Amino acid sequence: MTNLLSTAQMRAIEAAAMASGAVSGLELMERAGAGVVDAVMRRWPVFAAAPHRAVVLCGPGNNGGDGFVIARLLAGQGWDVACYLLGEAAKLPPDARVNHDRWVALGSVQSLDGQDPAIFEGADLVVDAVFGIGISRPLSEPLAKLLSKWRPAKWVAVDVPSGLCADSGKLVGRELPLAGLADLTVTFEAPKCGHYLGDGPLVCGALEVVPLNIVSRDARRRATPEVQGILSAGSDGIVDLQGGQTQRYPSLKARTDGHKYDRGHALVLSGGPGKTGAARLAARGALRVGAGLVTLGVPPSAQMEVACQVTAIMLARVPNALAFTALLEDTRLNALCLGPGLGLSEATRALVLAALEAERRAVLDADALTVFQDDPETLFAKLHRNCVLTPHAGEFARLFPDLAQAWRDADVIGEAGSKITAVQAAAERAGCTVLLKGADTVVADPDGQTRVVAAVSARAAPMLATAGSGDVLAGFITGLMAQGYAPSDAASRAAWLHQECGRAFGPGLIAEDLPEVLPRVLAAELG
Repeated sequence: MTNLLSTAQMRAIEAAAMASGAVSGLELMERAGAGVVDAVMRRWPVFAAAPHRAVVLCGPGNNGGDGFVIARLLAGQGWDVACYLLGEAAKLPPDARVNHDRWVALGSVQSLDGQDPAIFEGADLVVDAVFGIGISRPLSEPLAKLLSKWRPAKWVAVDVPSGLCADSGKLVGRELPLAGLADLTVTFEAPKCGHYLGDGPLVCGALEVVPLNIVSRDARRRATPEVQGILSAGSDGIVDLQGGQTQRYPSLKARTDGHKYDRGHALVLSGGPGKTGAARLAARGALRVGAGLVTLGVPPSAQMEVACQVTAIMLARVPNALAFTALLEDTRLNALCLGPGLGLSEATRALVLAALEAERRAVLDADALTVFQDDPETLFAKLHRNCVLTPHAGEFARLFPDLAQAWRDADVIGEAGSKITAVQAAAERAGCTVLLKGADTVVADPDGQTRVVAAVSARAAPMLATAGSGDVLAGFITGLMAQGYAPSDAASRAAWLHQECGRAFGPGLIAEDLPEVLPRVLAAELG
C-alpha cells in the first residue's frame, strides 16, 4: 500500500526534516531538481543519449527554485536551455533566489509574463515548474492559455501540473484538454491526494515519485506528535491501493472440521417482481467472494421469479419488516445487504430500520439510501459502526448535500474541496464507514481512517460503468463482512477486487461477468 500526502502533511514533513538539521531547504531543492532530471532520462532514454533543447518555466515560489536547479543540471549535460520566470526575481523565496542566481551565472532568464506559444518552438522538453502543490487561486487567463496550447514537445510537471490542486484534484482556472496537461509528473517523497482524485489522473500523465530521503530518525524524534503520525505511515494516514499491494486474500480455514458457517451467512433483500436482478447480482457477488452461505430474502410475489434464476443461493420469504425481524432471530445471519432493487417505499424504510435495529453487519446501497433523502437524520440516528454506506455521487448528494456541494464546487480548492474531506465528514456524521464510488473511490470510517482505491492511469477500468456493477460491489462487501472483515477493510478490499475483475475481463463486460471472473482474480493474487 502507498501512503498519500496532503499539502499540509508534505510541508510538515519538510519542516520537521529541516528543523532537525538533517537537511536544508537548498539541499531539498537540489535533490528535487536532480530527481526530476533523472526521471526524465529514465522515461525518455533518447534524452540521455544526446543533448536536446529544453524550455524551463519557473514560478514565483519554491517550485520555481526547483525549476532553476533543473535548468542548471540540464545545461551541465550540454542541453540548450531557455529559462522563463513568472514574476520578479527579487520577490523569490530565499532558497529559490539562490538557485535563480546560480542559473544566471550560466544563462539568461526571461519574463514569462506576456509570452506566447512561440517560446516552445524547437523545444524537445518543457518543464512546468510554475506552480506546485501550494496553489490557492486560479491561474491568470493569459498563463492558463499559454500552458494549455498544444505542443509537440514532451512536458514534465514538477510536483503537479500548474493549476492542479494537490489536495482535491481540481483544475483551478484551466480547462481540461483531451490530450492532458503533462506527459510526466514527478512528485517528491510520496504521491499527493490530487494525483489520484478528480482531474488529477487525467492531467498528470505518468506519475513518478522521487524520494528525498528526508525522513531521518532524528527528524522523527524532534517532530511534533502530529507529524510523527504522518512520518510513521500509520493507519490514520491516507492509503492508496492503486498499486494493488493489498493484504493477501485469506485462505479457507485449515481445520479439517470446518464448515460453511465458519465463513458466514449473508442475507440480501430483494425487490418485487421484475426488480430482483440487482439483488441477485449482489447475492452472487457475496457468494463468489467467499461467504459460506447466501440467502435472498424475497417478497412472496417474486419468489418464483427468483427461484428460476438461482441454485447455490437460498431463498427466504420476507413479505414485510415484521417477517424480516423474525428471520433475523437466526443469529447465524451475520451480514445483511439492503438497497439493490428494493424500491423507494415506506416498506423499504421499514426494512432498513429493522436491519439497523438488529445491529448486524449491514451494507446499505442504492434505494436503501435514497429512501431517506428527505429525512437523513432518521437514518443517521440508527446507523452503527458495523454498517457500510455505498453511495454514488448522486446518492451521496441526497444524504450529505452540504458536503457534496463543497466537493463538487470547482471554486472550492484545497482540503476543503476534496472528495477525501467530504467522505471523512460523512463517515463521522453517519457514525459508520462510507464508500463513495468513482474511478477515485474513497472509503472512510468514523475514526478518520481513509483509503483511496483508484482505478486510474494504468489501472483504469471504464468498463465498470455498466448497469448492475455497483450491486455486485455491494455483494462483495457483504460477503467479506460475513467472513469477519472489519467494515472499512471489507469496503476497500471489495472495491479493489471489483476493479481488478473489470480489468481482468476487459471490454464487453456486463455486471453478471464480475462474480464469474473473481476466482481468476483471486487465483492470480494468491499466485
